[in-house]
Parts: sequence; C-alpha cells; structure tokens
Amino acid sequence: MFLHLTLHPWPNPVPGEVKFFDPPGQHTVFATLAEKSGITLFEPAGRFVAGILELVAAILILLPFSRRFGAVIAVIIFGAGLALHLSPWLGRELVLANGSADGGTHFLAVVILLALSLLLLVVHPGRPRTSRVLTPAQYWRQA
Repeated sequence: MFLHLTLHPWPNPVPGEVKFFDPPGQHTVFATLAEKSGITLFEPAGRFVAGILELVAAILILLPFSRRFGAVIAVIIFGAGLALHLSPWLGRELVLANGSADGGTHFLAVVILLALSLLLLVVHPGRPRTSRVLTPAQYWRQA
C-alpha cells in the first residue's frame, strides 16, 4: 500500500492520490489538511516527508531482518494518519477532487492498515534466541 500511495506504478493514476507525482496543492489529503489547519507545511513539504517515510517503511518491511523496524515505522505513520482523521482538520470523510465524498473509505483503509502493521509487529518472529547455559567465567567475561 505504501508503494501504491507514493509511486503508483499502475497507468492512469487518480489525480490527488499520488504523493510524489501530484502537482503542489493537488493532493486530496494534504491539501485539505493545509487548508483547514492553516499550516502550510502540510502541502507539499509534509506530503513529501510522509512519502519518503512510507518508502523507507516499505523497503524495511520487505527485508526479513528489518521487518519489525519497518512495522514500527508503519504503526507510527498510520497512527498519525488515524489521529489526523479523528481531528477536525480532516474528518472521517474526504471530499474528493470531483466534489463528492469518499464515504469514509480512506479512514477505513487507515484503520485496517494500522491493525495489520500492529499484527506484523507482534506476530513476526524476531531473531532466534539461543538459550545456552553460561559458566561463571563466561558470565563475568560478558559483564
């Protein structure tokens, strides 16, 4: 989903949905945040920072040895997204470029992806731990 939202590899992307390729002021979420909050850093600077963090999280999640760290970054990103959706700045329903509301599908996607990121963080096995018994000399050498 991160790769889809930042790079959008499919042809004919929906205007206002791709973080790196939308013209300044045209991204639906970040333009709404900048307009309603009055904080101009949301668009386009916040959009690019969020896109870079999402790409880093996607790459880390794809690599098995860094999957947990990528899941932590994903939880932070989706947690911030959920907080922004629950704020008066964004709301549960987004008004799209054509003037219609999305019916809360973006909010639902954020909630589902936050749950999946938390699940990945909890379920993914970490490094195998060796349970070996140390002699007193080995214990003191480690300390």
